[in-house]
Amino acid sequence: MPRSKYSVPSHRRRKKILKLAKGYRGGRSKLLRTATETVERSLQYAYRDRKKRKSEFRKLWITRINAALRMNGVTYSAFINAMNKKNIIIDRKILAHIAVTDPDTFEKIVQQVQS
Repeated sequence: MPRSKYSVPSHRRRKKILKLAKGYRGGRSKLLRTATETVERSLQYAYRDRKKRKSEFRKLWITRINAALRMNGVTYSAFINAMNKKNIIIDRKILAHIAVTDPDTFEKIVQQVQS
């Protein structure tokens, strides 16, 4: 039975890690151990921040809506409460987009909710 050698799979594993570490400074892109540590950490950050991005965008939308509402003399919480009572269903992403791109339409929405 022939002797099995693992040089090709080993080279592929190393190459895969070093490819992911491309663009890092110094030994982090050249040396296998430091590259492995850095790549594993970066993948953990990427996984965590994919989840975190959603809450960050929600915060941004709420901030934009609140700023536009205060220009119309209404607070965010009062506006959302009035929308829920009237069963007007427009999500925060769309409201923020309307507030930024088309203030006149946003003002009409605010008047509709307030009436």
